[in-house]
Amino acid sequence: MALDPTDIASFASAQLALLDSELQSELAETSALASQNSPSALARAGLAIVNLSISSQRTGLGGKTVLELVLDSAYGTELPEHGIRVGDIVRVGEQPKGAEKKKEKKEAESKGVDGVVLKVASAGINVALDKEEADVPSARIWLVKLANDVTYKRMNQTMTRLQKMSESEITPFIRVLFGQGSPTPLPSNFDSPAGVGDLEWVLPDLNDSQKDAIRFAIASREVALIHGPPGTGKTHTLIELILQLLKQNLRILVCGPSNISVDNIVERLSNYKVSMIRLGHPARLLPSVLNHSLDVLTRTSDAGELVKDIRKELDDKQASIRKTRNGRERRAIYGEMKELRKEFRDREKKCVDDLVKDSKVVLATLHGAGGFHLKNAPEFDVVVIDEASQALEAQCWVPLLSAKKVVLAGDHLQLPPTIKSLNSKVKTGKKDAATENTDASMKNMTLETTLFDRLLALHGPGIKRMLTTQYRMHEKIMAFPSQELYDGKLMAADGVKDRLLTGLPHEVQDTEDTREPLVFWDTQGGDFPEQTDDGEVDKKGGKGLSLLGDSKSNESEALVVKNHVQALVEAGVLPSEIAVVTPYNAQLALLSRLLKDRFPGIELGSVDGFQGREKEAVVVSLVRSNAEREVGFLGEKRRLNVAMTRPKRHLCVVGDSETVSR
Repeated sequence: MALDPTDIASFASAQLALLDSELQSELAETSALASQNSPSALARAGLAIVNLSISSQRTGLGGKTVLELVLDSAYGTELPEHGIRVGDIVRVGEQPKGAEKKKEKKEAESKGVDGVVLKVASAGINVALDKEEADVPSARIWLVKLANDVTYKRMNQTMTRLQKMSESEITPFIRVLFGQGSPTPLPSNFDSPAGVGDLEWVLPDLNDSQKDAIRFAIASREVALIHGPPGTGKTHTLIELILQLLKQNLRILVCGPSNISVDNIVERLSNYKVSMIRLGHPARLLPSVLNHSLDVLTRTSDAGELVKDIRKELDDKQASIRKTRNGRERRAIYGEMKELRKEFRDREKKCVDDLVKDSKVVLATLHGAGGFHLKNAPEFDVVVIDEASQALEAQCWVPLLSAKKVVLAGDHLQLPPTIKSLNSKVKTGKKDAATENTDASMKNMTLETTLFDRLLALHGPGIKRMLTTQYRMHEKIMAFPSQELYDGKLMAADGVKDRLLTGLPHEVQDTEDTREPLVFWDTQGGDFPEQTDDGEVDKKGGKGLSLLGDSKSNESEALVVKNHVQALVEAGVLPSEIAVVTPYNAQLALLSRLLKDRFPGIELGSVDGFQGREKEAVVVSLVRSNAEREVGFLGEKRRLNVAMTRPKRHLCVVGDSETVSR
């Protein structure tokens, strides 16, 4: 059943109100956590990194100062575990000393320079500072993650443009995406050689459902959805699609919600002679990605030679500032640097414009596609969005406002983007004013509904093709998700359907654990009750804002997990081949204490954080066990789907069947 057409202005108004509410939640949460917890507590929660020093300073893209921060040598050489990612906004400042009074600590914490994380490695972290004349502390440094309002600004600008569009500006493409027009029917012969049926495939090993999805995406005029359940080779399919579109001499913009999703495609495309450029800062700076990144191309292309000279001059001046203590001399150097930076930006902009214009494929994160680099770029024929079911709809519109056709790839039956405010009805007066002009259908809108979801509901399954062969899991592991969520349509490829831990390329003993692909440890019987972590109690007995929120843990269940991991390792499975996942952060903290040191190399994660990953063996700790049989957010089928589709050869679920069977 298709939905009624959507009023575009009302839709944009409702999105603006929801985005504002989401940003406020995020800002409130970050500032509350930072003000109520010490640097070391924030570091333990993964929101900060302490005990750093500057190993180098240079001029990066846009004339920004880039700091390379490494662990102070007194504390080791590798950064501890943390949750700071490329693209995060952070504050870099002098680390408050333990003995400082509260007031001085507060001042130290609020001082500092904000910047964006460019690169994260085990040895260090690179940050591009926002301020041009930043006084960088010379003492011991820490960095703390801040709420990122940059992405919100882009989404708000985009939604405001959509809201104010006049009738004449609304293209037929945009009308289709709001149900005010129907997608152009496919030509009746689209499967035949005269249509797009007889393609010469570039990749040798595509299966029938992948070929069908590619043909369908090429033939669709406005919109095509490629539904890729876990392990079905969605990225592989997109690479072939991009190569086929290039054969038709089309210009393509490829986006994803995260740096990792985009880099994944850059890395795979780099095996083919494709003229492409990666905007933004390559996440893991792999050699293959790096050579296509704007940062490197502005240094290595012919146009980049001009920019290089000024960059060197800027670096020299930056070094001389650090040496001089004379205020007048410093001001003079700052003045010269200001002029140099202006010239640097002008030359660099020309260089960037030329590079973008000459590239057939441009790759960027969704919000990166709204940057100044694409302002003067020629139009794209197709926009491809990967991991579209992990992206906020407003984010997807950043590259779509000037598009003619979109291919969305994702899996709407895995987890949607994480929403902090989780309230579809905004409560404060200010925001209600924003929604009061919206029609009734908008009142129930939530940010969890992605563009992928909405288009599917709007136009029905006719705009979608599903990939049906999965290359990850033993067929017994696949059976439950396939039946419960994918209408029984998933098939296991021959190479994986029987694979077990005993078949790993190194010796693993044949035990009752290693020969079974699927194990359920049932903790029912009431001896394994869950506990609620409801905020750390501080020294005076008052409660702070807990970094784990109102999270659940289950100590007895954690011991069952430990014993199972021990049994696998004793049989010969390497800790690095095992992941333990759980939906609750408090349980994750508990498991971390039990397993991290005992099994070096084992991976621990939340279910939500492990989406898109895979391991040979996965142990899932469900945690919930109570007389009321409450399952909380375990009741979300998509969360269970993600948890159960990570392993290749062995899945062990630990939980209370009494509680979870409901």
